[in-house]
Amino acid sequence: MLMAPMGFRILAILVSLAVALVASHAVLSPEVYWKTVLPNTPMPKVVTDLIHPELTEEKSTSVNVGKGGVNVNTGKGKPRGGGTSVNVGGKGGGVSVGVGGKGKGKGKSVHVSVGKSPFNYEYAATETQLHEDPNVALFFLEKDLYPGKAMKLYFPQNRETATFIPRQVAEKIPFSSEKFPIILEQFSVKPGSEEAEIMRNTIQECEQPQIQGEDKYCATSLESMIDYNKIRLGRNVQAISTEVEKQTQMQEYTIEADVKKTEGDKAVVCHKQNYAYAVFYCHESETTRAYMVPLKGADGTKVKAVAVCHTDTSKWNPKHLAFQVLKVKPGTVPVCHFLPQDHIVWVPK
Repeated sequence: MLMAPMGFRILAILVSLAVALVASHAVLSPEVYWKTVLPNTPMPKVVTDLIHPELTEEKSTSVNVGKGGVNVNTGKGKPRGGGTSVNVGGKGGGVSVGVGGKGKGKGKSVHVSVGKSPFNYEYAATETQLHEDPNVALFFLEKDLYPGKAMKLYFPQNRETATFIPRQVAEKIPFSSEKFPIILEQFSVKPGSEEAEIMRNTIQECEQPQIQGEDKYCATSLESMIDYNKIRLGRNVQAISTEVEKQTQMQEYTIEADVKKTEGDKAVVCHKQNYAYAVFYCHESETTRAYMVPLKGADGTKVKAVAVCHTDTSKWNPKHLAFQVLKVKPGTVPVCHFLPQDHIVWVPK
């Protein structure tokens, strides 16, 4: 049975630093870093949605890094009840992170549940995934990728809305199983709680060895994700994501004309994970093809979908969700899936 949604109570982290520099240099905000490093690459909607308003170029926010470390607070001035505060470095050299809290703060309740991602190909599908995971509908065979083909699909909107934090902050916060007790303490998360298990699951998936023929990386900031993709794909890259005109329930969609394959057979797919701040599980393979697929729902809803096809699945877990849903065996035919709205595909231009 599908686990009931739970509240992962967290306010999006705002970066609001002291005006004076702390003995070192100002760090570019995630948005400015993108525009500086990728000046000719449009930012997909999923990325703009995950950049907190206080970290946008218009806010002219700078992160100050110096001997005292990095200082991050919520909002302007003194935080109100229910807020989030992050302190990295300082005189004590430690890290303190507060999530949620008491009071009447307007924190967003984020609903996620514990479980392995169907986009991690090392894991066997659970009974819950097979019968109740909405991502089941996203898998299909490459031979079915043609105009006029009808499929029952559902593009859920992940309500886990944790935003990016600057790389200089992310690098100061532990992210490993070895330091998991410290992480829970810093985020004021009770050991053994569902929140704790969600965070543990994300870290463990990131620490799993990569499968043969694949390179994997968990990006804990937008800046690190950009750098990883430039290393794997070269300097000229583009990022694409699925965009849905409006939210609907599962319904029949028809593939429309003008399906477009991206350049080459190399891509990096980055899947958003459930965590206290935005973390993306990225994996790159030279046996991956990406497509832009226009869809039209039975109710008229338009979707600019991104589909990824894996031409070599021989190293996947034989009991992976895709094989059980599509009734095929590893390494026999290309296996494809549409991407949820909060995932990103990076391809060479």
